[in-house]
Amino acid sequence: MKAFDLQRMAFDKVPPEFLWEVALRSLYTFVLVFLFLKITGRRGVRQMSLFEVLIILTLGSAAGDVAFYDDVPMVPVFIVFVSLALLYRLVMWLMSKSEKLEDLFEGKPVVIVEEGRLAWENVRAANMTELEFFMELRISSVEQLGQVRLAIMETNGQISVYYYADDEVKPGLCILPDSFVERFTTVPESQEYACVRCSHVIALQAGDHQLCPRCANPEWSRVSRAKRIT
Repeated sequence: MKAFDLQRMAFDKVPPEFLWEVALRSLYTFVLVFLFLKITGRRGVRQMSLFEVLIILTLGSAAGDVAFYDDVPMVPVFIVFVSLALLYRLVMWLMSKSEKLEDLFEGKPVVIVEEGRLAWENVRAANMTELEFFMELRISSVEQLGQVRLAIMETNGQISVYYYADDEVKPGLCILPDSFVERFTTVPESQEYACVRCSHVIALQAGDHQLCPRCANPEWSRVSRAKRIT
């Protein structure tokens, strides 16, 4: 085998005219995936549950194979798409009848912020990191957790945020990027500090070096009292 053989890299064992068939196969699979998304009524992956993403990935595998492998027939792939569409409808119907099955396939909403603090136990149980949520909350114009009365991660990955009124905002952990937030293991002055991992707020004295009683993290930042601008 010759390295960097452009003929082999471009066409391998297929003739150049096979590229027209690849274009047809690609159009064929594009239409099938488009029809499937129309049938399910979904506009994007962001709106999909875990089960629906699994279906799309399975479709993608079938679509990818038939698009450019000359020995993969097109009709069986159509049967795959029809079968998955019927499976989708069946599972949706079964989930409407069984709450346990719905929880299995769709999952449950998870509370991630409650009364201005990260719901640390829920985050740990779900094997997720707080950094993911902080990014999503910043997109919702949240500067510090004390502005948030309740935040729920929905089954499709989106976060629903319910805010405190400005006169009810609590001191909380600033969730801006690290370049905007000073971190301390030994606090420089006496005031309230928030744990940078779990957002637990505690009053510390100047010179204190203390582990967070909630998550055992040694790093603290000054609490923020910023209010939302509505």
